Amino acid sequence: MFDRRLVHKAKEVLDACREGGLKLATAESCTGGLIAAVLTNVPGSSAVFERGFVTYSNEAKAEAIGVPADVIRRHGAVSEQVARAMAEGALSRSRADIAVSVTGIAGPDGGTAEKPVGLVHFACARREHATEAAAISFGDQGREKIRELSVMTALDMVLAAIGQGGLVA
Repeated sequence: MFDRRLVHKAKEVLDACREGGLKLATAESCTGGLIAAVLTNVPGSSAVFERGFVTYSNEAKAEAIGVPADVIRRHGAVSEQVARAMAEGALSRSRADIAVSVTGIAGPDGGTAEKPVGLVHFACARREHATEAAAISFGDQGREKIRELSVMTALDMVLAAIGQGGLVA
């Protein structure tokens, strides 16, 4: 069902959370729940995966995880500010210890010169740690590939946050 590399990475994340006694939440836009799906594909994930928020619309971002509407208006849904607010909102509205968020433009439509197809913003929030964020432009590789790369990147961010208490630049 899923690429074996994604399944392996999901297992690695779940094992790291289990070893660290951490619960995990996700807040997803362009991946549409794919991170949660990959994680819950692993047997025993319920011991670690606390919940997932699929906040595809701007209204869902505001209503479900408290992303301020003015932040979305000022910066756009695909922005570092919204990614940070999504991760922090998922953390505050769950019982998780760590939350990862993804918002981007998977295409084939929706890109602009300023925010092209393939631009994805990520954030990882962990209780009592600074929220980390990253932006990656994957290029216009097709919707499926951009979403797959986004899942892998989000899982890598969680591993970095768990392993070092923060992300390495």
